[in-house]
Formats: sequence, structure tokens, C-alpha cells
Amino acid sequence: MKSAQVTQETKIKERRISHDFWFYLSRVLAVLSWIIFIFALAMSFYAAPEKSYGVLRYHDIEIRQFWLTPLTGYLYLVIWFSAAGSYASMLVEKYRSRRQNDNTHYNLYFLLIFNLIWLSVILNHTLNSLAK
Repeated sequence: MKSAQVTQETKIKERRISHDFWFYLSRVLAVLSWIIFIFALAMSFYAAPEKSYGVLRYHDIEIRQFWLTPLTGYLYLVIWFSAAGSYASMLVEKYRSRRQNDNTHYNLYFLLIFNLIWLSVILNHTLNSLAK
């Protein structure tokens, strides 16, 4: 009888030491969301209009003044994937968190808000370019 109680206590202690699948899933989703976000930053450099520097105007070098439509479509999808990954990670953290004082992961909130703002800016530029 006493040995059964000891094994019960050791199982509880071991459970608290190791992390479960959901913990690792939320971490992987968060890291992938940030990697996708950084990839989207690089992609937006090539999709956005070029800057009109004085040297370029002086030498009459043609400057692209519009968003590249194919890259903008891919950029839009990449940002949506980043936002979805950060939101999924926040959901997993919310339902797996057992204590009120667990880490709130403000970086995921920042990433989600920034992605949504960026999506609205790209959509605004795309719609404006189609209207012209």
C-alpha cells in the first residue's frame, strides 16, 4: 500500500519536471511565426516601391513607383501565415496555462498586432493601385 503511494507521488513530480507536447507546439509555432515575419520583411523590400533618391533623379534612372503585384500576393499570404501561427501559439498557451502568473508572451501579441496592421497597409496600397 505504501509503495503505491510512493509511485503516485513520483509520477506527479516527474510530470512537473518535463514539458508536454503542447508546450513544445506553442514554442515551435511562436518561433516559426517570427521566422516567417522576418522572411516577410525581406520579401516586402523587393515588393514595395523604390525610394526616389536625388542621385537617381539626377542621373535619370527609372524608379518603380508601384507595388509588384505577384510579390504582393505572396507577401499577403506570408503575413497571414505569420499572424495565424502567433494566434495559434497564443491559444495553446491560454488553454495550457495553469496559473494566473504564467508568462503572458507579449511578443506574440506584438507580432499579431503588427501583422494585422501590415496586412491592412498592404491591402490599402493594393486597392489604391487598382483604383488608379
